[in-house]
Order: sequence, then C-alpha cells, then structure tokens
Amino acid sequence: MSQEKENKNNFKQEMLTYFKGVKAEWSKVSWPTKQQTIVETGIVLVVVIFFTLVVYFMDIIFKALLDLIK
Repeated sequence: MSQEKENKNNFKQEMLTYFKGVKAEWSKVSWPTKQQTIVETGIVLVVVIFFTLVVYFMDIIFKALLDLIK
C-alpha cells in the first residue's frame, strides 16, 4: 500500500515539476503583435488562394488537352 502511495506522490511531484518548466518556458516565448499576426495571416491566405487557382486552371487545361486526344 505504501508503494502505491509513494508512486502517486512521485507522479504528482513529476507533474508539478513539468508544469513549472512549462510556465518558465512560456514566459520566454516572443509573441507576435496583433498587427503582425493579421498581416501574416493575410499573406498566407493570399498565397493559398493563388496556388489553389493555379492548380485549378492547370486542371482545366489538362482536362481540355486530354479531351482533344479522345
């Protein structure tokens, strides 16, 4: 019974140590500003939309070329 209690205390201590480490690392993170997040999100969306359109138009072109073969 004492071994089980010791394991539970050990687990609690390890979890406490882990979360203290997480808290310490969390404070070291350099968070982007709201403006930077908005701008970079916009850039990502533009790039994704651009490449989606490129692939879509390539699909249309290749489909048309394959229809010519038939």
